[in-house]
Amino acid sequence: MKVRVEQGDITRAAADAVVVNLFEGVTMPGGGTGAVDMALGGAISQVIAAGDLRGKAGELVTIHTLGRMPAPRVLVAGLGARDEFDIDAVRNLAANVVRALRKPGIRRIATIAHGAGIAGLDPEACAQAIAEGSILGGYQFLKHKSNAGDDRAEIEDVVIIEHDASKVAGMARAAERGSILAEATNIARDWANEPSNHLTPTVMAERAAELARQAGMEVEVLERADMERMGMGSLLSVAKGSAEPPKLIRLGYRGRGGEGWDLALVGKGITFDTGGISIKPAANMEAMKADMTGAANVITAAWALARLGAKLNVLAIAPCTENMPSGSATKPGDVVRAMNGRTIEVINTDAEGRLVLADAICWANELGAKRIVDVATLTGAVTTALGDVCYALMTNDDALCREVEAAAAAAGEKTWRLPMWKEYDEYIKSDVADCRNVGAGNRGAGTIVGAKFLEPFAGKTPWVHLDIAGVDNMSSDRGWVTKGASGYSVRALINLGLRLAQ
Repeated sequence: MKVRVEQGDITRAAADAVVVNLFEGVTMPGGGTGAVDMALGGAISQVIAAGDLRGKAGELVTIHTLGRMPAPRVLVAGLGARDEFDIDAVRNLAANVVRALRKPGIRRIATIAHGAGIAGLDPEACAQAIAEGSILGGYQFLKHKSNAGDDRAEIEDVVIIEHDASKVAGMARAAERGSILAEATNIARDWANEPSNHLTPTVMAERAAELARQAGMEVEVLERADMERMGMGSLLSVAKGSAEPPKLIRLGYRGRGGEGWDLALVGKGITFDTGGISIKPAANMEAMKADMTGAANVITAAWALARLGAKLNVLAIAPCTENMPSGSATKPGDVVRAMNGRTIEVINTDAEGRLVLADAICWANELGAKRIVDVATLTGAVTTALGDVCYALMTNDDALCREVEAAAAAAGEKTWRLPMWKEYDEYIKSDVADCRNVGAGNRGAGTIVGAKFLEPFAGKTPWVHLDIAGVDNMSSDRGWVTKGASGYSVRALINLGLRLAQ
């Protein structure tokens, strides 16, 4: 899908559908909606008067133009209450509109810039939100369907029509930026939706390398022997049970130039998680093909920052392996040594994500990262705590955490910070090693315990941990979020990079 901005008159747009809007309580539409109403001989006003259009949020009403405009149909989208309308609502509206119009015969949509009129929102922010919402809302994963029928209908072009020629150039740049953010998110969604037999660690490394080549980024893939030489016993303990070789992927983008890395993004890349010897129940285990979501998100976020030309040096590090049970698999009670020398008693082999992240975070530190943000579908406990509404943040640095929170909010993603008090250190004390990989006893705080396990590997480097396990996979469409892999955190990470670059 391409999203463009053109100067013109919405009533004269040559498209398969024209999209306008209406706030709740408005009986006489103005602006672009008013112009379309006049062109249709008052048809929108008549529908309002009949009570079939009230402007409520989520309301979508189609009116056929019957030759009175070049476009054969007009979709009027309800905006809800004016004082509750914001950029997040623009993004979600654009997504809902694309889904509603996704049918055979509709390829090109022309729309006004929702929110940029009487709502008073910044026109460029609105253009970016429309681009993000349209591309994210139009996403489908149909790769393995041999006969998808009408599901394959796709909107090819979304054109934002702006009457004021002086605003077009800025809005066009914003729409391009939004398109890159959404495209990165959809690539991450593709990877997370992909069955694990089609996305092994080897394939993931190949796909990451291809993205790096597209964007002119550095790429390095460590093999098992490299990891052994570097002392990454924590990561390798997870890989022991699988026939698939592990891969540790590093992408680098030097937008600032010179030495050092301003930001390292580290993502959990378990391409399938059985739980290992501590095997999971069979019910819903198929969802564990998406346990590499964190890795996909950091790779695509770094790729987007490179495409946007952000003025910072950024790393993406993705430790990728399967977690499988076998005669060679790590067993509960085994002790392994991480890259920084810290020893770990493996109590539960299903707490493997933190084991692969430990060595990856150590490597980011060794490479000289000034800040580290890790992303993982780490704990079921975060779903118990926060549901599928937001994801958890934990940190050793207040300033960096505030930056991450602001970046997520700009993406329309809700976050909640959990405490990292020293009392929680007691939960991971081991009798036989420096730490254990799960909490002792039945003391709860599973999400915090996962972060507490990771904290020593970050050391003194400012670090934020994102546990996205509650929001990584959705059961239904909801605004810009689509059923299946959601893409949560990709745009937040991109926004973070852009903020730090400023």
